[in-house]
Amino acid sequence: MNSSDVLRSVSDLPDHESRRLLVAASGRHWTELILGMELEDVEVDRFNGFVERRRSGEPLQYIEGTVSFGPIEVSVDPRVLIPRPETEQLFEIACNAVEAPKVVVDLCTGSGNLAIGLKAAVPSATVYAVDLSEDAVDVARANVRSAGLDVTVYHGDLFEPLPDNLAGRVDLVVSNPPYIAEHELNDLPADVRDHEPVAALVAGPVGDEVLARIAEGAGKWLTPGGIVACEISEFHGSVVAGHFSDLRGEIRTDLSGKERFVIGVAPQ
Repeated sequence: MNSSDVLRSVSDLPDHESRRLLVAASGRHWTELILGMELEDVEVDRFNGFVERRRSGEPLQYIEGTVSFGPIEVSVDPRVLIPRPETEQLFEIACNAVEAPKVVVDLCTGSGNLAIGLKAAVPSATVYAVDLSEDAVDVARANVRSAGLDVTVYHGDLFEPLPDNLAGRVDLVVSNPPYIAEHELNDLPADVRDHEPVAALVAGPVGDEVLARIAEGAGKWLTPGGIVACEISEFHGSVVAGHFSDLRGEIRTDLSGKERFVIGVAPQ
């Protein structure tokens, strides 16, 4: 079947989504597909299956299976959150916050995107990643292997699994932790609420519970002048700044002007 005809057969999805699904289904480059090339039956069947999954509300990124993030590409599936532009901005903030960090820790690592991206950006750094979800740890470790980079991934609760000898030696802590309140879950877009892991989204009744624990624990692990940078809810900026007051917590906005990040600095 001709690729142009295949695309025309789907009228209820945005054109850009149909094109992405056809690229994922065929493994062909888009420049080939726009020429109207003939597709094998198995490719068309795979495409139709992807279309049905998208019609059901499944996020495009889970269907495609990979997401570009900074200098890397990571695999994603329903065991982990999909990295978003805000988290890529956190990555950029982290890259600019500390010049040539020696030790980096990524808490609530999910797919490992921040940890692997920072290792790619600063090859000399020793990078550790931690997640409470065993499923997320499996995904992160697979992405580390695929990237061919030396990142150590631990299963555990925030700082708990880190080696004791790292205390006072960490130059940079980054995290995109759960920061949604329980009552906010139903307000999320359906593709997020119904498909992404709730434990990676919801922190508790208030929403700032995990961030408060990161703020409380960071001082033990950061080197003097070390940086902690976290993604936060746009609705919790002032409260989160209070949690990070001992680290001179500063709230920064995302590209939409929403309060989205907190940056803390360990006392010298």
